[in-house]
Amino acid sequence: MIMSFFDQFLSPSLIGIPLIALAILTPWLTFPTPTNRWLNNRLITLQAWFINRFVYQLMQPINLGGHKWAMLLTALMLFLITINLLGLLPYTFTPTTQLSLNMAFALPLWFTTVLIGMLNQPTIALGHLLPEGTPTPLIPILIIIETISLFIRPLALGVRLTANLTAGHLLMQLIATAAFVLLTIMPTVALLTSTILFLLTILEVAVAMIQAYVFVLLLSLYLQENV
Repeated sequence: MIMSFFDQFLSPSLIGIPLIALAILTPWLTFPTPTNRWLNNRLITLQAWFINRFVYQLMQPINLGGHKWAMLLTALMLFLITINLLGLLPYTFTPTTQLSLNMAFALPLWFTTVLIGMLNQPTIALGHLLPEGTPTPLIPILIIIETISLFIRPLALGVRLTANLTAGHLLMQLIATAAFVLLTIMPTVALLTSTILFLLTILEVAVAMIQAYVFVLLLSLYLQENV
C-alpha cells in the first residue's frame, strides 16, 4: 500500500516505450494560436495580457542586455505552468515531479548565466565570491562558502520544484484514499475529508503556478547578477 502511493511518479510506458516525451510535448498543443486579426477571442486576449504583464515584471529590474532572455524565460514559465496544471488532472503524469527533468532545465540555464557573467564582467562576477570589507582571516573560508552556495543554486532550483509538487500530489492521494475508505464507515468524516481535499486541490493549483513563477524568477535574478 505504501509503495502504491509512489507509483504515480513512475514514468508511464506503452509496449516498453516511455511516454514522458508525449507528456512533455502535449502542453504546447493547448496554447491558442495567435491571429492577425485586430479583435481576438477572450482566451487569446487574456493570454496576451498575462504574458505582457509577466515580461514587464520580470525584465524591469534587468538592464537591456538581459532582455534577450525574455522570450526564453516566458516560454519556460508557460511550459512549467501548463505541465504542473495538467498534472493535477486524474490519470495524468506530471513530468516536473522528476528531478532529472527539472535539473535538465535548471543546470544549463544557471551555467549560461554564470558563463555570461564571467565573459562580460569577470571582475564583478568573481567579486560576488568575496563580500566587501571581509576581514583577512575570513577570506579563504568565505570564498569556499560562496563558491559552494553558487554551485548549489541549480540543485536548489530543481529540488524545490520537485519537492513541492511531489509533496502536494502525495498529500492529495493520501487524503483521497482516506475519504474513500471512510465513506462506508463514517460518512460524516468522509464528507469533511472530501471538503479538505477540495480545498487542498485549490491550494495545489496555486502552488503549481507559483512554483513555475518562482523557478523562472530565480533564474532572472541569477541573470541580473551577471548581466
